[in-house]
Amino acid sequence: MPRPNSEKAVDAAARASDAATIGKLKFEAALAELEQLVQDMEGGRLPLEESLAAYRRGSALLTHCQQQLSEAEAQIQVLENGALRAFEPTGGEAK
Repeated sequence: MPRPNSEKAVDAAARASDAATIGKLKFEAALAELEQLVQDMEGGRLPLEESLAAYRRGSALLTHCQQQLSEAEAQIQVLENGALRAFEPTGGEAK
């Protein structure tokens, strides 16, 4: 039977590894993986332990996507001299 402390150390190391992997993902890839995890969980195709792992990964992916969106918004604010403006297309109106 494994010692409780060794299980916690393995879990912590796995989470740190997952965080590093997630941190390297581009927004679109992270979002696609998150969408797939949600579909799998909603479809009931995962056993309990895998559902818990998927929830943890999905939570990390969501945080990563939110952070990337916040960074993009900050960049836009800098480009627009601190003021967000409504998007106005320069070409003809799309219908």
